[in-house]
Amino acid sequence: MSMMQVSDKTRTLSLVFCIVGFLGIGGLHRFYVGKVWTGLLYLMTGGLFGIGTILDLIKISTNTFTDALGYPVTKN
Repeated sequence: MSMMQVSDKTRTLSLVFCIVGFLGIGGLHRFYVGKVWTGLLYLMTGGLFGIGTILDLIKISTNTFTDALGYPVTKN
């Protein structure tokens, strides 16, 4: 039986950090999963003007958001 590797980061906390992005602190969810460069980009551009944050919110909700190593963030 093959087990798929998943991130040690939790989906719930990623979702909370992503929602905080709508309050003006974009990119916290990306810093949390280890995506520092895109986290800085989101921080400086307001989550890519809100569009990137909305897309990430959808990805987190549908279990397709990944951490810096490419592992899915699916644990609650």
